[in-house]
Amino acid sequence: QVRLVESGGGLVQAGDSLRLSCAASGRTFSSSAMGWFRQAPGKEREFVAAVNWSGGNTDYADSVKGRFTISRDSAKNTVYLQMNSLKLEDTAVYYCAAGPLYGSIRMVLQGRIDYWGQGTQVTVSS
Repeated sequence: QVRLVESGGGLVQAGDSLRLSCAASGRTFSSSAMGWFRQAPGKEREFVAAVNWSGGNTDYADSVKGRFTISRDSAKNTVYLQMNSLKLEDTAVYYCAAGPLYGSIRMVLQGRIDYWGQGTQVTVSS
């Protein structure tokens, strides 16, 4: 059974940092692009960041560029999202996502997702 399990969410103040982790099990994702999406209350799920299979290519939503960093450790089958300088508008449920096997980072950007995690809540307070 394939599972993506997020952790690291929580309640923080504006300006603080958090690191989200996504541990994959059931198969290796070393040949898949991976990403993070988020969904705020009353809004649609939106793309946040993506990383290609090697970790050498990344892409970010404009709203998080310069503040968030996505990375992966293929040996641990884990993807991370380092979030710095958090803002109130970053409050959302954050979802880990795995793109198709051998798929490109563009596929993740386009929402072509094979597997989703269950989500972890990030709440930023003033």
